[in-house]
Amino acid sequence: MQFIDTALPEVRIVVPPRFADPRGYFTETWQRAKFRSAGIDVDFVQDNQAHNRAAGTVRGLHFQSPPAWQAKLVRVVRGRVFAVAVDLRRRGPRFGRHAGVELTAARGEQIFVPIGFAFGYCTLEPDCDVIYKVGADYAPTLDRGLAWDDPALAIAWPVDPALAILSDKDRKHPRLEDLPREWLMDMPSASHP
Repeated sequence: MQFIDTALPEVRIVVPPRFADPRGYFTETWQRAKFRSAGIDVDFVQDNQAHNRAAGTVRGLHFQSPPAWQAKLVRVVRGRVFAVAVDLRRRGPRFGRHAGVELTAARGEQIFVPIGFAFGYCTLEPDCDVIYKVGADYAPTLDRGLAWDDPALAIAWPVDPALAILSDKDRKHPRLEDLPREWLMDMPSASHP
């Protein structure tokens, strides 16, 4: 298993090896000991799946506020997406910065998003299926979001904002400068050195 740093060193790309034969392939997408040896020690508690019908669908930028932060391990099992993690550690040196990567079902890479980060993605083709593990139970009263198109984030989304497909909820998220202080993490993440 290969662990690759992104523009934000806490956000990692994980490339599991694939073992192919005439039947297809086999891959191990998560193995606790391998992740721990790479500095990622998360007790995942839930798996989620999202189906996205159209290209240009944007989900995010999502997070849960303290004390229910969720680390995530995200992969695409059909299609391609542009995935983004934004640092919400208020006192950290990279507050407000982001890492964006393409994830594909064909290559099978994953993105690890530690606690203290918002996460979202944009589909690059129709009928994309995304699955992800989370490190904390869903807490509806602590479910938060950050405006995906906040100019202060300078994310180069691969969709015209006028054509992006979003939920009503995702269209109403506040910008970074308007996030309440209690929604942010005061300490750097403990999920990665």
